[in-house]
Amino acid sequence: MVNISYGLGHFKTLREEGGLYFDRTHLLPELEAAGRQLLFLRPRRFGKTLWLTLLESYYDIAAADQFDPLFGDLAIGQNPTPNRNRYFMLKWNFSVIDPGGDYQQLVSRIHRHINNSIEFFSARYHDFLPEAVPIDQTDGLGSLEKLLIVAKRFNFPLYLLIDEYDNFANEVLTSREQGRQRYNELVEGEGVIKTVFKAVKAATDGLGLERVFITGVSPVVMSDITSGYNVAENISHWPEFHALCGLTAEELQPVCHQIAQHCQLPESAADEALAMMRNFYNGYRFCREETQRLYNPTLTLYFLKHWQRRCRYPDELLDDNLAMDKNRLRYIAALPHGTEVIEAALNPQQSLWVAKLAQNFGVKAMLNDPPDASFIISLLVYFGVLTIESVNLLGELTVTIPNQVVRSLYIDRIQQQLLNGYEDNNRQQAVAKQLYTEAEFEPLVDFIEQRFYSVLDNRDRRWSNELTLKTTLLLLLTNDLYYLPRSELSLGGGYSDLLFEIRPDKRQAPLYDLLFELKYLSLKDLKLSAEQLSELSREQLAELAPVKKLLDDAERQLASYQPTLEQLFPAVEWNLKSFAVVSLGTRRLVWR
Repeated sequence: MVNISYGLGHFKTLREEGGLYFDRTHLLPELEAAGRQLLFLRPRRFGKTLWLTLLESYYDIAAADQFDPLFGDLAIGQNPTPNRNRYFMLKWNFSVIDPGGDYQQLVSRIHRHINNSIEFFSARYHDFLPEAVPIDQTDGLGSLEKLLIVAKRFNFPLYLLIDEYDNFANEVLTSREQGRQRYNELVEGEGVIKTVFKAVKAATDGLGLERVFITGVSPVVMSDITSGYNVAENISHWPEFHALCGLTAEELQPVCHQIAQHCQLPESAADEALAMMRNFYNGYRFCREETQRLYNPTLTLYFLKHWQRRCRYPDELLDDNLAMDKNRLRYIAALPHGTEVIEAALNPQQSLWVAKLAQNFGVKAMLNDPPDASFIISLLVYFGVLTIESVNLLGELTVTIPNQVVRSLYIDRIQQQLLNGYEDNNRQQAVAKQLYTEAEFEPLVDFIEQRFYSVLDNRDRRWSNELTLKTTLLLLLTNDLYYLPRSELSLGGGYSDLLFEIRPDKRQAPLYDLLFELKYLSLKDLKLSAEQLSELSREQLAELAPVKKLLDDAERQLASYQPTLEQLFPAVEWNLKSFAVVSLGTRRLVWR
């Protein structure tokens, strides 16, 4: 069996317990050469803490006797850098600081956290230092100064690790209780976060702090305190560090084969599992020069551990504990261009692009009516809910939703905006289930016309073609428990509008694969008013010449897709139901 340590972010413990580890130590020499003060940004739950604890074990002077068991069989083991086990290590983890309360409570918690880290430091290095570092109970930065004096006296350089530098500040910002005001107090003027980073900057100026490595999610907080700490090299988009955190298909393939053998499954099961994970967890690209896609490591290990233990996939492909904080998506939706970008991201035929990812933008820049959506798009990329898809000849970046897990977050957000609470949600689930299990389309059509189209039509005229219907079906039918949604799947001479393919592990369930070909007619093209449209039955609408023509066209396309599907996916036992659907404005639907 593979020892899969899901949720374990501590390198030393992982290695001591023989846990599955994907070696990144070959990057240590390049990391040292990159600079002495480094900032590395990745989405939440992407393995940053594991890397930080690796640095702690590698550079810690008190861990020299553990080098061989921890690193001996890794890339760095046979050729370590001169800085190996040379430093006193000091670590701060800002994600453990409670973001609640008023400004003075936040200040007290930050100073307490710094003091606690220094007390741990004194205990760890008591064999090297004949005296404990004096602690100023009300001033953690005063305690830091005393630590530097003690370390300098005994000629040991200091390496500072800061994990999730922006975590609690982002939590404050996105909270509903005076978030903006409390955030400004933290980062502006002599705010405590700015003051802390000014102290870190000063400590690197010959006072004994030789190296700093900082992790976080976005550059927003760093931009807002830039005069306090403007010396860090942001390596987040350097191609050599693209896979510093995250997993590759090449790394996962042998693990999948091992698990398939353990579960006595056919060889094809490994490829099927990798395809499932590619659909739900892959797709991340953080550098314009690097085209390799990365898997979210936490979710991937969650899947693999469950698959190995039960010899079947987890029903829930997203652990609820790992979902991106919904408050952040709500916060982004409220920013200028926020809702526009979130809705556009779900539109499979509307490209989102930016000239480059912004690296220096604070909260004010996002709030003060920016001229375009570049800040919002960049922030969504940093959060991991958009990612780089391609780079054109002008160097512009096209961005997209990376995978199905993230797409579900968007869908959940827009459903909250468009569905009217408990009753709508229950009815939506009921009509979707009728389609999944009985291929009954009419209840869903009635729901779309009565509850959904009325909201869209009153809300925004951008929703005004077949993409409206496609987005609507994605919003109402996406169900990760049962289906793999596919949009614009290439099928021979054309592209299917929308396919809901049954998950391979749900093939025995009483479900249908659902294939849609979608068309659109405006009321102007129909030469009908909204009132006239509402008076006609669905059967009468289907007999109108322009409607009939589009239904015929859609049926011909569907007929050509089915044999192509069977050729492309010969191992799949399709239980296919096809639907030719025409949307008449954003008011009525006709189908066959």
